[in-house]
Amino acid sequence: MLVQDRSTPKSPKSHVRALHSLHPHRFSEPKNLDFSTWFSENLYKIVTISLLIATVAAIFFIRNVSDTAVLVSYETKAKILEKIQFPQINWNSVTLVSDKSSYAFFRSERWIIVSVSNYPTESLRKLVKIKGWQVLAIGNSKTPSDWSLKGAIFLSLEQQANLGFRVVDHLPYDSFVRKNVGYLFAIQHGAQKIFDVDDRGDVIDNDLGKHFDVELIGEGARQEIILQYSHENPNRTIVNPYIHFGQRSVWPRGLPLENVGDIGREEFYTEVFGGKQFIQQGISNGLPDVDSVFYFTRKPGLDAFDIRFDEHAPKVALPQGTMVPLNSFNTLFHSSAFWGLMLPVSVSTMASDVLRGYWAQRLLWELGGYVVVYPPTVHRYDRIESYPFAEEKDLHVNVGRLLKFLVSWRSSKHRLFEKILELSYVMAEEGFWTEKDVKFTAAWLQDLLAVGYQQPRLMSLELDRPSASIGHGDRKEFIPQKLPSVHLGVEETGTVNNEIGNLIRWRKSFGNVVLIMYCSGPVERTALEWRLLYGRIFRTVVILSEQKNADLVVEEGHLDYIYKQLPNIFSRFTSAEGFVFLQDNTILNYWNLLQADMSKLWITNKVSKSWSTVSTSGNSDWFSKQADMVKKVVSMMPVHFQVSYKETISSDQQLLTVCSSDVFYIPRRFITDFTDLVNLVDNLEIHHKVAIPMFILSMDSPQNYDPVLRRMIYEENHPSSTNSTTSYSDKVPAVHPWNVSSEQEFIKLIRIMAAGDPLLLELV
Repeated sequence: MLVQDRSTPKSPKSHVRALHSLHPHRFSEPKNLDFSTWFSENLYKIVTISLLIATVAAIFFIRNVSDTAVLVSYETKAKILEKIQFPQINWNSVTLVSDKSSYAFFRSERWIIVSVSNYPTESLRKLVKIKGWQVLAIGNSKTPSDWSLKGAIFLSLEQQANLGFRVVDHLPYDSFVRKNVGYLFAIQHGAQKIFDVDDRGDVIDNDLGKHFDVELIGEGARQEIILQYSHENPNRTIVNPYIHFGQRSVWPRGLPLENVGDIGREEFYTEVFGGKQFIQQGISNGLPDVDSVFYFTRKPGLDAFDIRFDEHAPKVALPQGTMVPLNSFNTLFHSSAFWGLMLPVSVSTMASDVLRGYWAQRLLWELGGYVVVYPPTVHRYDRIESYPFAEEKDLHVNVGRLLKFLVSWRSSKHRLFEKILELSYVMAEEGFWTEKDVKFTAAWLQDLLAVGYQQPRLMSLELDRPSASIGHGDRKEFIPQKLPSVHLGVEETGTVNNEIGNLIRWRKSFGNVVLIMYCSGPVERTALEWRLLYGRIFRTVVILSEQKNADLVVEEGHLDYIYKQLPNIFSRFTSAEGFVFLQDNTILNYWNLLQADMSKLWITNKVSKSWSTVSTSGNSDWFSKQADMVKKVVSMMPVHFQVSYKETISSDQQLLTVCSSDVFYIPRRFITDFTDLVNLVDNLEIHHKVAIPMFILSMDSPQNYDPVLRRMIYEENHPSSTNSTTSYSDKVPAVHPWNVSSEQEFIKLIRIMAAGDPLLLELV
């Protein structure tokens, strides 16, 4: 999947064929019609026509006889033509670029770099007053031509073009990614620390050193041990740092949506020696860096966000193998990580700095460096405006896959810049960005050398070492505050401790269970909502629908035969404890499932309106055909399946077991059996409502099923009973039917479900 390009793709150039005019010959003198004479005069025409006929015949022959070989050959050539070219760079031939502007002799070790599109903001004027830091403002095509601010260096588009940097040729004119020029300019003029920020935030107490570690070595450096997230779980690749700082219901831009529901605190931390936190991410009060999903779904009317984080919480480091979203709004880079400042150019605006952050974190491990997240350093102001979901939709589609890719990526190169170029190249091959960023990376690295930057030395990668066991004495405890979530309209009281305790218990019970959900309703209005609702409880939520929607990570599936798709999903989660299947017309009250046995099958065999035996005589041909196909599959079953099935099913050949199959659970120990049974069905068109009860009955005896679903409310799908609050109860495990086709209906559902899970109110 390719991330979205900022610019609209240009259509291929039209190939206009010149049409040759055919002029009729004038009549000539009558010629002798003798055949031998005619044949000799037209011999070349006869030969030409014969060759043409032979060629056409050969083409049809090739197409019909060896079509596959021809296509394979064509596709191979096409792939060769489309293959991304790996840049060839002679690193030793890169010459220094000198600044010929009026700032040629200016030097400063500490720089604040900001992109400006409008006249100076009040926040920017405050940045200029921070002692010991030089502000550099980077203009773009939207910046007023008379822009100026006393104390700041301003680089217009014209000035940027005259600096002689290779990257300028790759940058869009109207984007904040032109900050790339500013980074190089600062390095060229002596930078050792670069604070990457925007022009809508105030540095708290006008002191970047209050929380950031501005000095890592020498005088002024804090030689201290830093709290670190635990590396005990090797499968965890991402954390939400906002939880650590007291806001568990808020998530940063760039966090995969499937992780939004992970709101539990750390059981314990470890520690790491300070000194290599080369990238330092600050937390922002007011309007933190949140995505458009949060902004538009949690917005309290027209009020501005004013979210506060715990300023007393300790800074926290990330171990190798675990990442955190980074941004360009409030991040400090030390010189050892200056190469990681590169903002990619082939992706959308709101994806650029996030992808940069993940890319840089992976490469940082090659230096033995790490990221540290700090308590609030900036207060950003909400201007009651936001960017559209389309500007960041690629993040929600690609980030999860990107994280897995980066953690598993390895390089045999022996120099950092070679590794950087290789990773950028492979990321383009994998579709995380395009060839533009491969070329841009090559230009960026050469420009770094041209401004005098020295490559840091590589260190051995800790990921390749055996994980050290964490002893009891190495475990450090920190309990985050639970700050009031007033931005969600929820004033938390002492009861929140009990509610969080419940959520942790539910998560422990179902945290390794995958929910497979089939949506008959409009996924563009409900897919994200279902993930927010159930993603808090289950390991992940896989959504299927009649129509695929790559933007929302909705897979294509046809309900009538959806069971045939389940084995493929099972194979993607080999460590999952089990799988719950749920249709979107049924509501799952997960808090009433805690007593269920996760090693047993669950289905609605005790719910009379869901599970029934139908006589094929007197009914439509459909039932007879289904019964015949069931009989055929049963006859092919291995003995243990047949015995289990026939022990339960009546010997009457005119009866067919049918189940609505709106909700059922398959534990890990039955996954192989389920897959084998699906394979027996092969291409037979057995309906989902017939196949599922056949499979369940074949895998185990009904007396062994967990009866947890027997108390569910199940009514027929009559419009009069749909979405009636009187038909819902928070005391039962599930409710059917309940249809959700809009955000308003989802909000209504959440409010009544809050009787069983009060924390759900935070979703609305």
